[in-house]
Amino acid sequence: MDSALIPEGVKRCSFKGFSLWLLVIFGVIGWGVLGGFMVLWKGLNVTGLNDSFGFGLYITADLAIIALGAGAFFTGFLTYVIGKKELKDIINLAVVVGFICYTGAQLVLLLEIGQPIRGWFSFWHPNVHSMLTEVIFCITCYTIVLTVEYIPLILENRQLDKVPEFHYFSHNLHEIMVVFAATGTFLSFFHQGSLGGLYGVMFARPFAFRAGFFIWPWTFFLFVASAIASGPALTILVCKMVQGVSRKQLVRREAISLLAKVTGYLLTFYLIFKFLDTWWWATHTAPKMGMSFTEFFQGPYGMWLLVAELGVCGVLPAIILLIPKAREDDVLLIVACVLNCTGIVINRFVFTIQNLALPVLPFEELQIYIPTWQEWAPTVGVLAYGALLLSLSYRYLPMFPRERELNPID
Repeated sequence: MDSALIPEGVKRCSFKGFSLWLLVIFGVIGWGVLGGFMVLWKGLNVTGLNDSFGFGLYITADLAIIALGAGAFFTGFLTYVIGKKELKDIINLAVVVGFICYTGAQLVLLLEIGQPIRGWFSFWHPNVHSMLTEVIFCITCYTIVLTVEYIPLILENRQLDKVPEFHYFSHNLHEIMVVFAATGTFLSFFHQGSLGGLYGVMFARPFAFRAGFFIWPWTFFLFVASAIASGPALTILVCKMVQGVSRKQLVRREAISLLAKVTGYLLTFYLIFKFLDTWWWATHTAPKMGMSFTEFFQGPYGMWLLVAELGVCGVLPAIILLIPKAREDDVLLIVACVLNCTGIVINRFVFTIQNLALPVLPFEELQIYIPTWQEWAPTVGVLAYGALLLSLSYRYLPMFPRERELNPID
């Protein structure tokens, strides 16, 4: 039925099987829409947010998704600016994953701000003294950049490409893609950093507060480093997942190996400075604010989170990715990428939830945050939205330029 829309020279599953898969996805999205509707209808009081937790699951997911979406700008930077042509095998996938992450994050953000109908206030009445103003401007602009990068792929659809105007427009966009790659790198650097910077300047929260370089706390640079160290890992993970489901080789091994190698070095670079930051914070910054290191790990937010973030999900994947034989093993590569992505989620969780849960005054007690289903549903729904867009892109767009070459049809 839809064979005329599928890229020429490749095989896809039956339309019936694809329809059943879409039915499952739309069911999950429907659950997410229901949860989001309840939040917009009854307000944030149906969530686990309260006077102690102004940030919760929404912001944790938002920060993690944005960090994992960094694979788009960094892969584009390596491909178009640095000139790593072998990554052209995977750049389309990176753009799609980045587009999903950034648009999905903005969907979650609509619920977090409580009154999305006033979302335009941040543009029309910006608080020029807030890092969040720079964040919202850069994220919006970079989403536009990702859209521009995604458009040529859409226009390369088998039927759309037959329209001369679409064909030439797509071709011309490809010719100037280096401009958008460089612009995306600039925008992403600053909003990733400012997301970390807003925590680092919270003087009343000793868990997050950091010293820094001129006006920038160390968290500004650590958030940038962690994003570019984890974003490519998600791109590799999604690529491996699509190859596993389709039972095809869609990307040459050289491209995966190069991206994995770069990710290993970036993760190691981040961990070195993260360990230094943690040591300095524990031995100098926190004591000056009247807090001891052990006071930051209480109740369910214990020391295990630090061990999991920096050890299990930091050092271990870095070792795997740095050893050539280890990263060439598909199972170990997938394990390393999963741990890497999990580490960034834990990092954003502790800065968001653990930071707010800890008592900072003598009369305060440890607070426990438990998200409600109205928070889980939209968050899971965004993942289903990502699966939908990825599925449609793989089926109807030439997302992998070497697919025909690597999988010739007899």
